[in-house]
Amino acid sequence: MLLLQLLVNGIVTGCALGVVAISFSLVYSTTRIFHVAHAGVYTLGGYLAWTFVTHGVPDPLALVLAMLACTLLGAFIQAQLYARLERRGATHLIVLIASLGALAVIQNIIAAVYTPNILQFPSAWAARVVSLGGLRLTFAQLVTLGISLAAFAGVLLFAKFTPLGKRIRAVASNPFLAEITRLEPRTVYIYVIAIASAVVCLPGVLVPFDLGLQPYGGVTPLLTATIAMIAGGVGSIGGAFMLSVLIVVLQNLSLMVMPGQWSIGITFFIFVIFMLFRPRGLFATG
Repeated sequence: MLLLQLLVNGIVTGCALGVVAISFSLVYSTTRIFHVAHAGVYTLGGYLAWTFVTHGVPDPLALVLAMLACTLLGAFIQAQLYARLERRGATHLIVLIASLGALAVIQNIIAAVYTPNILQFPSAWAARVVSLGGLRLTFAQLVTLGISLAAFAGVLLFAKFTPLGKRIRAVASNPFLAEITRLEPRTVYIYVIAIASAVVCLPGVLVPFDLGLQPYGGVTPLLTATIAMIAGGVGSIGGAFMLSVLIVVLQNLSLMVMPGQWSIGITFFIFVIFMLFRPRGLFATG
């Protein structure tokens, strides 16, 4: 039963991480910016929702308000940081350093305002336990699983069937051709990071309902999501999501045979070996 519990917990957490991975993949495959500040947006979303909830805002509305704020922050970062650097001919390394700086600013503002201590949502429903056979899951985990799967499906449908989704795919495929055909890649980049910021806010809010909030807690999820994106194939939304679930499931199952502090390192080692044989990822596009 322990094996099954670890498996199910891994699937739930992996789905939440998969949402981080697909949002990061959406940004990177379109803009080619290694948007490290995405980890800060992920973290900030949780703290904003916590603020709204502690001031009496219903949980669903708090989630929506946090998503709106993260959407604006993502658009601001692209328009006022990345776009300005691009106009000045900055290299990818300079943009990466700028993104790291934005992440540090966001994290330290959060720590200064909320303190570095772990914060818990005051919502009683999140901690209620549901027993399914011998499995025990909290309401927060069930909600996280359902919304994460819905977000994954929503991003897939958006990318394939909406006019903006098709425009984003065209820009990602060939930015130069998109420029001369007046698809306005720079405007698309703002849309992409804004959408990705709204999407990453979902796990940024839902996961802390179960595990609590920490100012510097977004870096590890982003690192794992980046590995999943690369192993799944850059540009493959489905690949990033599925590899995220697989990575976290492996991490959870490894707890049966090794201490927790080793599980992440061993899992990443396995994927390094995997990338030596499949460097483009399992589901690479293009």
